[in-house]
Amino acid sequence: MLEIFNQLATLLVFTLAGLDPSTALGVAAHFFVASVTKIFALLLVLIYVLALLRASLDLERMRAFLAGRNRFFGYLMGSTFGAITPFCSCSSVPVFIGFTTARIPIGITMSFLITSPMINQVAIVLLWGLLGWQITLLYVAVGFAVGMLGGAFLDAIRAERWLQPFLAKAYAEASTDNVEAPERRRLSLKQRHEFARDETLEILRRVWKWVFIGVGLGAALYGFVPDDWVETHLADGAWWQVPLAVLMGIPLYTNITGVVPVMESLLLKGLPIGTTLAFCMSTVAASFPEFVLLKQVMQWRLLVIVFVMLLVSFTLIGWILNALGPLLSGMM
Repeated sequence: MLEIFNQLATLLVFTLAGLDPSTALGVAAHFFVASVTKIFALLLVLIYVLALLRASLDLERMRAFLAGRNRFFGYLMGSTFGAITPFCSCSSVPVFIGFTTARIPIGITMSFLITSPMINQVAIVLLWGLLGWQITLLYVAVGFAVGMLGGAFLDAIRAERWLQPFLAKAYAEASTDNVEAPERRRLSLKQRHEFARDETLEILRRVWKWVFIGVGLGAALYGFVPDDWVETHLADGAWWQVPLAVLMGIPLYTNITGVVPVMESLLLKGLPIGTTLAFCMSTVAASFPEFVLLKQVMQWRLLVIVFVMLLVSFTLIGWILNALGPLLSGMM
């Protein structure tokens, strides 16, 4: 079915617009049109279906549920909650504060905070549509692993000691026994449809510009960057290229919607899968704007620990996946 979008792009770009498919502009324009039409078609259908399912979930009950479970299950549920909520790294911070004041262990809240910007229904739709189910499952598994292991590490070092005083006090004084799930009226089918419709439109309103920006960058990389440039400078799998890619991604704040098309373009150019994922994860989960916001709720020591933890995690993931590159290529 996805071949339809390539044929549509060929019709619009080469037949109607008259661009030459042998030129960089023609290649970039074809990439842009095919990717944009594919993304929006998938978003309209799949995000509506996922939102319809989400209408049955009670997020407040989920929050209360996390406060009373064992830690491993809590990390899993924190990451899962992050994955089903369409937040970017910055908009996840207020939810982090709410979880902390409810005295949900900081490891669980950090599992949510780390996973939320990296995985959501938009990311899954884009990854599946552009890169296939194999890379989608790999990306989701890696995102969950980083979130859960990061949460466990922060619990182990008792990171709540380094929250800002107002939040540390709320964390210390709140009682998990008082975390009660409010009653929620069950929604009718019509109300679920209205919820799904409104959420689909709201998500599209928030992400459409990132689709155009991300696909535009990806198209520029795909059409105008010579194939041998990536292969010469970044595609040989040298160990230093992974931490360099992670550091390059930090100032390039975007959300996962904008970075997936860039990921596709980099992979098509020959960048190893580990280097590509390390770059993209650092872009969406370790950005400067996020850490500016987190400074309002974390002391410098904890902020530095979280920052270094993410950089080390993404670098290790990049190295491991690059080492497994031949095996992964055979599976895809």
